[in-house]
Parts: sequence; C-alpha cells; structure tokens
Amino acid sequence: MNNIIIIRYAELYLKGKNRGFFEKLLMENIRKCLKGIDCKIMFGRSRYEVYDYTDEAEILFRLQKVFGIHSVSVAQKCRADIDEICKTVQQYYISGTFKVCTNRADKMYPLTSVEVSAKAGGAILEAHPKLKVDVHDPQTIINIDIREDGFAYIFKDKIACAGGMPVGSAGKGLLLLSGGLDSPVAGYMMAKRGLKLNAIHFHSYPYTSEKAKQKVIDLAEILSEYTGSIDLTCIPFTKIQEEIHKCCSSNYMITIVRRFMMRIAEKVAKLDNCGCLINGESLGQVASQTLQSITVTNDIVKTMPIFRPCIGMDKQEIIDIALKIKTYDTSILPYEDCCTVFLPDSPVTKPTIKRAEYEEKRLGDFDKLIAEAIDNREIIHIEKF
Repeated sequence: MNNIIIIRYAELYLKGKNRGFFEKLLMENIRKCLKGIDCKIMFGRSRYEVYDYTDEAEILFRLQKVFGIHSVSVAQKCRADIDEICKTVQQYYISGTFKVCTNRADKMYPLTSVEVSAKAGGAILEAHPKLKVDVHDPQTIINIDIREDGFAYIFKDKIACAGGMPVGSAGKGLLLLSGGLDSPVAGYMMAKRGLKLNAIHFHSYPYTSEKAKQKVIDLAEILSEYTGSIDLTCIPFTKIQEEIHKCCSSNYMITIVRRFMMRIAEKVAKLDNCGCLINGESLGQVASQTLQSITVTNDIVKTMPIFRPCIGMDKQEIIDIALKIKTYDTSILPYEDCCTVFLPDSPVTKPTIKRAEYEEKRLGDFDKLIAEAIDNREIIHIEKF
C-alpha cells in the first residue's frame, strides 16, 4: 500500500468569508515547513495531502509543529465505492478487537455511515475471521472518511498537532527573549494565536557570558520550529546598566532597567514593523512583576500593546508548556542574563511612575545611551527548517 498523509486544519472553519486568507497562509506555512523534504503536496477542500514521500517520520514530526493544523493521519486513499473501501480495509493489520467508524462529508452518498461501517467491518471479518468486533472499547479503530470529491480516506489514528491559527495571520510581534523559562513559552503562546515573531535580547558582556547569548539563540531556534524564521536582535546593554548602577537608587535599579528595555524594544519593534511587544511576565512571580511594577513598566510604551500570555499562570504551568515545546532543558542552563547584573538586595515591589521618572532624571541625557545601543545591535536570522 502507498500511504498518504492527511492534514486537517483547526479553527479556520470559523472564519467565514475570510477563510480563504487563512487557508492560503496555512498552505504557505506547510510548504515552508516541508522545505527540503522530497514529497508532493495537494491542497483540497478542508483536507490537504502529502504523498509520494520517503521520510514519513520527519514529515509527521514537522507537521505536528505547524500552527493551524489540528491533526494528521497516515492513510490510504481510494474511490468512495463501497467495494473499493472494503477491499482497502482488508489490507490493514489489526491486532485484538476492532471497530469501524465512518464520517460522511458527502451527505449524498447512497449508504449511511452506519451501513458503511457495517459493510467494512464485515469485509475485515471475512478476510480475518479470528478477529472480534468491540464497539465499546476496541483495541483498534479503523476510520473511513468519505469526501465530497468521490474519494475516501481510510486510516487508524489521528495524531494531534499544534492547533491554533496560522503564523502571520494576526500580524507580527516582538518577543523580549531573556533566556529563562517564561519568555519562550510566551512567544509560543502568541505564535499559536497567529503572531509572526521577531525577538529582542539584551546582553551585558562581560558581566554575562557568550554562553548566555548562545543559550538565547538556541531557544530562538527551538521556537522557530513552531513559528518559522525569527530575526533575533541582540542589544548591547552593558553601558546602560553601568550608568543606572552608578546614578540611580539601588532599590529602583530593576524598575529602571526594565523601563529602558521597554523603550528600546518599542523602538526596535517599529524598525521591524512589529505591532506589539510580548514578554513572559507572570503576576506576582518576582518583584518586577507586581501590579505596581507592571504599571510603571507599561507607562513607557505609548504606541503598541504589550501582551503577557503567562500573566495568570503559576510556575508549574509554565514549566509544563516548556517541557512540551522542548525549551525547558535549554532555559535552565546556568548562564545568567542581564537582569541578574547588579541585582539589589531589596528591590522595590511597589514602585511609582513619579519616583521612577525622578530616578531617570539622575541619568541626564539618556537618549544618547539608547540610540547607541540600538545603533550597535546585532541581528541574527534564525530558521530551523
């Protein structure tokens, strides 16, 4: 038997007159995902096919990470003739008990779903008389999907995929990628809702090592398996942090550092045509993530929203997603990021905008510091597939 892979999409059914836009984007993302693999792709009505391939395992591995795909199945395709269907199901290897389930997208088909299942089940028993049917708790399920184009798919399993919306369908956002557990998870969650991602990372060499920077590059590469290519902007942040350490009160250092990060991120987002910022903040997790701290940080960004998809999660929920998307082992590598540089003993947990602005005035003309950091940025293009 020559297998094909069926691709089923997720929420695109709900898009009404705009559905064509989402379908086209999903098709483009599937093509990019399978780039470099010897195969053919056919895009039909609500079912896409991959065929004439050799590396089935790699194709399934990649398709499971494409946002917008609900599930995939390795299947046989035949004419939607009941004799053809029965002949095809007889070729499947079945161990233990089984049942047959039929879906009829073609409501004009002359047999009901129950009748198709009964005839196919009878054909299986005719070819393998020692098998037994169990409609309540079968060990094997044979699925028959009769389509409107006169063909039928026969398959055993549905493999769950990433779901969500096609990347790029909701615009583009800039992810503040720190190297910890939270920010990669935040990026993953927003990409699942259709955002194309770029990323920004702040590094403070020599206080932070090149290994810390490489860790972030590695995280971006893992994310790119789900999001497609990512342009990672690396900002030299040492000079800014040294000035803050020298001029500002120690308990306000983290607050001022984060406000500077947001200033720079907003400017870079505009340069990259991004419409929002994304970070991994979780309410109350650390001193810089209290309601007051988030308010003072938000005050800096004037032209775009800041998305915080982890805001209501506890740490274990974030860890569970990090394990699922394979960023966990990289995120916990012991290389410190710039947020740990000059860390005060008692950071303020209830900062005010007025006090933050007062501390920043002690820095003098800090616009030059920001411009210099952006001018010296490094952009790394990351693309896994």
